[in-house]
Parts: sequence; C-alpha cells; structure tokens
Amino acid sequence: MKYKGIIFDLDGTLVNSVEDIANAMNSVLKSLNFPTHSYDDYQYFVGSGLRNLVSKALPSSHNDETQIDHCFQLMIEVYRENCTHQTKYYEGIIELLDYLKAHNIKLSVFSNKADELTKKIVAILFPNYFIEVIGLSIESLKKPNPFEALEICKKLELKPEEMIFVGDSGIDMQTATNATILAVGVLWGYRPESELIATGAKHILNHPLDLIQILE
Repeated sequence: MKYKGIIFDLDGTLVNSVEDIANAMNSVLKSLNFPTHSYDDYQYFVGSGLRNLVSKALPSSHNDETQIDHCFQLMIEVYRENCTHQTKYYEGIIELLDYLKAHNIKLSVFSNKADELTKKIVAILFPNYFIEVIGLSIESLKKPNPFEALEICKKLELKPEEMIFVGDSGIDMQTATNATILAVGVLWGYRPESELIATGAKHILNHPLDLIQILE
C-alpha cells in the first residue's frame, strides 16, 4: 500500500463528543447565570481547543482573559469527570480500525483537545489501536500548526507522503496540507463539505469504510 500510516482527528471524526462537551460548558454557564447554548451551537465551537470553546460560549460582556481562564478551569473540572458519559464512536469506526490494524497500518490521533483528556478518551473507547495519541499541551502547537503531525510521522518512522490525515474540519485539512500529508475530510462530523473542500481536502468520506478505497 502507498499509505502506511493514518493520523485521525478525535472529536467529530472518531467520536461524537459534542453532548459531553456542551453539558460541561453549559453547567458552568448556568452556575454563573449566563445564557447556555444548544448542541448545534457547540458543533461550531469545537475544533480549536477547549479554551477557545469557552471563549466562544461566554457572553461578550464577560469575555476578558481572566473570565475565560476562570471558566476554562471550571469547565475542565466538570468535563474531566464526564468526558465519556455520552461520547460514542461513530458507526463504522471500529470496523475501519480493525481493518487498518489487520493490514498493519500505523494509527495515531492528533487532537486540539487537552492532551490529558485526549489520551483518556482514546484509552477508554479505543484500547490497543493507536501507537501515538497527541492532544493539546502547548497552545502555539495546536492545529493547524503541523509540528505535532510531523512529529507523529517521525515516531511512526514514516514520511509525510506515506501518511493520511483524516478529520472533520477545515483546521484538520489545513494541518494536513501544512504537513504535506494527504488531507481526507469526513461528512459525519461537525463541519460541512464546503468547508472541507475549501481548506484542502483531497478526498471526502461519507462513511468510515470509504477510507479503504483510498488505501487500495
């Protein structure tokens, strides 16, 4: 096979986590008597890290850095304890991962979710599939910065041209492009096809198992 490794985004690609994220943030907003948001709203808040999500969720009248930092800590405390209550992998994902593992494709995860939470969710929902799991630890290294994606390539001992980056957002497609990795967008996540194409997707998947055609 031309492609020997795959980097997956987490939220909106491997798992639907929007309910747990929304519930955690809304509980913080309620505790402060701020307006809450719908699950649909949170689909557009996710993707750039949880601190950025907190900023988007807060009312403009209470959006200074001190308030964001405070609410971010509150949100993390709630979310840490509830990050897999409603979070489920998408239909077809396990079948895809089983196929890839059986064919010796090296698998990894790169998310803008906090590193601790990324590793926790992957360990609980996807034991024994992924060689490398990287979340956000340094703000400047979050996607679309390609640094961590390229580090994953090195750790997997693969060249970028031997890799595929699978994600549901424009940020994922930009990350792949910046790392010269094949950008593959998915339609079961949180962003529309138009965003994926506009930001560099070379292939669009309607179902997880569609990825096999690209490998073959």
